[in-house]
Amino acid sequence: MSTQAAFSAALLDPQRPCPEGVFSANGADPASRFAVYRNNVQSSLINALADSYPVVTQLVGDEFFRAMTGLYVQSCPPQSPLINDYGKDFAEFIDNFEPAASVPYLADVARLERLRVQAYHAADAQPLGHEQIAAVLSDPQALSELTLGLHPSLNLLTSAFAVVAIWAAHQQDATLAGIDLGHGQNALVLRNELEVEVFAIDHGARIFIQNLRLGQPLSQALENAPAFDLSQTLALLISHNAITHLHHNQVSP
Repeated sequence: MSTQAAFSAALLDPQRPCPEGVFSANGADPASRFAVYRNNVQSSLINALADSYPVVTQLVGDEFFRAMTGLYVQSCPPQSPLINDYGKDFAEFIDNFEPAASVPYLADVARLERLRVQAYHAADAQPLGHEQIAAVLSDPQALSELTLGLHPSLNLLTSAFAVVAIWAAHQQDATLAGIDLGHGQNALVLRNELEVEVFAIDHGARIFIQNLRLGQPLSQALENAPAFDLSQTLALLISHNAITHLHHNQVSP
């Protein structure tokens, strides 16, 4: 193991000794100084995870969260210099973290919160004006050839649990009373200007939006989706500035 690799490994594993060759400029004990540095690094990573997963933190409590993320930090070191990238596989860690099994929806809440982080940092794109979209959609003959471009921040999540309701409850009074936790929900996540928004949508709407993301023309995306309220879904996308371009596909005679 190289000196750099040994130093990095020791930073994340409190069981490892102070790496060889480390010294203190003021004559202090290198091992003590390194222990302080290691604690600061691990605390910074745990704090970053707490910032990214506030609802997960609330669901299990700060003490449990810091213990769980401490183990995550040791097993999943950062792979990118961008701190907002850290923790993107945290939900998979929770899936396999046995002490969290009593909160079966925890991993999917983490997935929803990760999508919110991704949406916040997604590329910018100028949405089309509502009037422009309405004018194009008013021509029924053009719909079969029309492809909709969606905002880069838009993403979808399907869960066997009421993840949107759970997340929304923690934006207010943080009570789960009255929520059927086992009632599956589909989440739509997008950034509207500077605000990241979360909506619960039905199964057909999720399939339709996913079809649009795959580049299917509007009529084909609709045909390949189960029954849902098309007008309501398009109104949601338009009113929250999720449509960034409209393209008329050329159809050969």
